[in-house]
Amino acid sequence: MQTSDTEVLWRPAGRGSFRSRAVNGYLTRVSHPVMAAGMGRNGPSARVISAMRPGVNRSLSALSPVPSGTRVEQVRESLADGQVRGEWVSAHAGPARPASTDQTILYYLHGSGYVICSPRTHRGLVARLSRRTGWSAFSLDYRLGPEYRFPTAGDDAIRGYHWLLDQGHRADQIVVAGDSAGGHMALDLLADNHRRGIAQPRGIVMFSPLYDPTFDLAVASQLRGVRDPLIDAVSAQRILQLYTGDAEPGHPRMRVHLPAGMSLPPTLIQVGGLEVMGDDARAVERVLREAGGHVRLQEWPGQGHVFQMFPLFSDESRLALREAAGFLRNLPTRAPTVHVMPE
Repeated sequence: MQTSDTEVLWRPAGRGSFRSRAVNGYLTRVSHPVMAAGMGRNGPSARVISAMRPGVNRSLSALSPVPSGTRVEQVRESLADGQVRGEWVSAHAGPARPASTDQTILYYLHGSGYVICSPRTHRGLVARLSRRTGWSAFSLDYRLGPEYRFPTAGDDAIRGYHWLLDQGHRADQIVVAGDSAGGHMALDLLADNHRRGIAQPRGIVMFSPLYDPTFDLAVASQLRGVRDPLIDAVSAQRILQLYTGDAEPGHPRMRVHLPAGMSLPPTLIQVGGLEVMGDDARAVERVLREAGGHVRLQEWPGQGHVFQMFPLFSDESRLALREAAGFLRNLPTRAPTVHVMPE
């Protein structure tokens, strides 16, 4: 069994930088009413979410600029069991798609509440990770609610990992990163790999990961007085239901459980001190640690949800991304693994 190596890091002490405090105050006044718009008595309709998605995505893309010189290659491949869609992203000297399968790559799972965002909205964040690590990244374009329901997105994330293995990328050369719902999908992927006997990735980085898709943990945090500058938990809970539908809260792919002693990669979790999803991040850390994983949990004071995505908002965004890239570059090497899918 792997030993636990959990670290809670506060950096820097205090309430965060002046710029981040100013931006967070503005976001709280703007984003919460936007999230509540169109809710209606029974929550948001599928039509409202589908209509709002393009505008929200354009705004997020504008707030997370893509570094100059970034190269992108679109992927859309039909397989026997479905489709793999996404994009290769590179912000270093090499091509978007790695020239050799012997190179370490990032597999990025974007956040969304399972209903918004895309590789395009997260291209800036993925490119900055690519630049800091020197690795190419495959950013998955998975199916979203309300058009598709649980566990469609998780199935797409698992299929994407298998596709990378089938392309010749070894598991010990794949590093998974994800934010928010992407963190939930990463945890689901680890559980699925264990069930199928498939080799785990070399490492994991999670930004503000979701653990409980019912969003009960986040709503309870908000009721205790936690005020996230980006997320109104009550509105977000109703939006998430457009994806989760009537899924049972205890379903093993909703609140993911990992058995003790399973093979797990080293993991870094970063979460903002203002987040209503702080308890979700701590639950993910606990699940990994109790299963025997090596986990580092970094809590950044004065920061909101996935603050790493917005370098224009705070110095902490750049510092956190630098920490994440350093963690990735220093991951221990493993013996090569051979990809053999179970019968």
